[in-house]
Amino acid sequence: MLYVIDVEFLLHGCQSLKEKRSRLAGFRQRVGRQTGVALIESEHADSHGRSGWTLAVLTNTARSFDPVRDAILKEAERVDAELVRFDCEAL
Repeated sequence: MLYVIDVEFLLHGCQSLKEKRSRLAGFRQRVGRQTGVALIESEHADSHGRSGWTLAVLTNTARSFDPVRDAILKEAERVDAELVRFDCEAL
């Protein structure tokens, strides 16, 4: 099964793209290492204060998606930013 997760962050007080990359690096690395997950910064790439990510998650069954989604959400909540959107859709 293929799922798409859209995640958006507000990075309050972020002054540069370098700082933005630094604050989001852990999220990108930890989530990107998960088997069956691909991610890209798909929105607000040139904005200091916002970041939107699209993740593609491939699983064998709908049931096996839940722990992957939960792990991704946990990582998103660890980011030094406000999590403003976390939407999931099965394709």
